[in-house]
Amino acid sequence: MTDPLIRIAEALERLAPAPLPAPDFAAASAFLWHTGPDRLDPVARVARVDIGLLVGVNRSRDTLLANTAQFAKGYAANNALLWGARGMGKSSLVKAVHGAVAAGHPALKLVEIARDDLPTIARLLGHLRAARDCRFILFCDDLSFSHDDQHYKALKAVLDGGIEGRPDNVIFYATSNRRHLMPRDMIENERSSAINPSEAVEEKVSLSDRFGLWLGFHPCDQDQYLAMIRGYCDAAGLAIADETLRAEAIEWQATRGARSGRVAWQFFCDLAGRHGIAVA
Repeated sequence: MTDPLIRIAEALERLAPAPLPAPDFAAASAFLWHTGPDRLDPVARVARVDIGLLVGVNRSRDTLLANTAQFAKGYAANNALLWGARGMGKSSLVKAVHGAVAAGHPALKLVEIARDDLPTIARLLGHLRAARDCRFILFCDDLSFSHDDQHYKALKAVLDGGIEGRPDNVIFYATSNRRHLMPRDMIENERSSAINPSEAVEEKVSLSDRFGLWLGFHPCDQDQYLAMIRGYCDAAGLAIADETLRAEAIEWQATRGARSGRVAWQFFCDLAGRHGIAVA
């Protein structure tokens, strides 16, 4: 018969398995953070577009590129919040900037953490703090909070505060559709029902203040939309007359009821497929 103590130990191990050892950070340029058990899984191939194909976001591109290059060289740099219109390339820009800078600084790694895993961010930072030979962009895509969401407290302490603070080899980039990371109607509701309106939402709204860079993304106009598609076509070697491209792209946009970088890419994928061109 198995010793009861052994059975208890095995049951506890299943409930809370020991974290896996730190990965070989030289094996990949990007990693995904998972929990249960805690681990950093290498990403063999990052899904990103070349930074030269990102049209209509020149100011944000140049600002984030300069900030990331400073960080990769070991200099001071800011956490960045990329906010604004859906489908305008916020997450694509983060991945493209990382690829551009990491080409010259291979010690720069991209680590993605899901919003729901933010409560474990302190444990993740423990792994990254120990890897002194690398520098990390900690990336959270589509970050936002509801009025009863407590995940922001874990992030707030990491961005600015706590005894340990953020490791000097880690910087935090996030994307969001909301500038203050929570819906405007929730901000107004809490202000209207609070005894002291100025303090009612200060704790949550102040989270966005902890990002040194706020980069806004706004809906593109038709010329930018068409320029995005033309850039994709030229990069893929897809020859198509301007008049034909314009007519088909505008028709595609009309069926979607929107213009954005995402819609431009979706149209290009359809166009490339019809011309027998594979899209990487």
